[in-house]
Amino acid sequence: MLCGMTTNAGSADEPPVRARRRAPAGAAVLREDVTEAIRAAVFDELAAVGYARMSIEGIARRAGVGKTAVYRRWRSKLHLVLDVVSALAVTGFPVPDTGSLEGDLRLLYEVTSRALRHPVASQIIPDLQAEAARNPDLADAFQKALRDGQEGVASRIVAAAETRGELAAGLDPELALDLISGPLYWRAVVIRSPKLPKGYLEQLARATAGALKAL
Repeated sequence: MLCGMTTNAGSADEPPVRARRRAPAGAAVLREDVTEAIRAAVFDELAAVGYARMSIEGIARRAGVGKTAVYRRWRSKLHLVLDVVSALAVTGFPVPDTGSLEGDLRLLYEVTSRALRHPVASQIIPDLQAEAARNPDLADAFQKALRDGQEGVASRIVAAAETRGELAAGLDPELALDLISGPLYWRAVVIRSPKLPKGYLEQLARATAGALKAL
């Protein structure tokens, strides 16, 4: 079934093939703008209906493409969501470079807080967490996306602070990651505090820097 769809010339997804010209070997050429439209539609559809009610039909309709355009790229909604979630780990967060540990932590918390409190993310993350408890494949991809993105940034913040002499060399990376990422994630995602208290991010950055220095 999938093979038939990948060789369907003249669809809305791929440009028509001229007469007497062979299609590229292996598979039809997939337009990147269509792929990105589908990926964006996944986030909107997850936020609107959740993973359990999400369908390929709904994603295609939201992306403005046919179902075959989706199936050319992913075998099922699980594979589509796994791909989109896994891409988060590659994107990650920008690494702050303010010249101080506390400054780097403060900037990281500002960016992370905005991301976690985005209307789409605030709906998608709890839903995927619940679904991950029932789906090992999704659980692995979701954990990797969250962990890799934060771990890469946290390790570089710690390494920069060690180079500047603000932290002792050889900190436990797991403990450092817990201290840096745990508090904000707890407040924004687990207990879903509607609003951060005034000055909270500054206090958190100061407290975290102090905790890391005490290790």
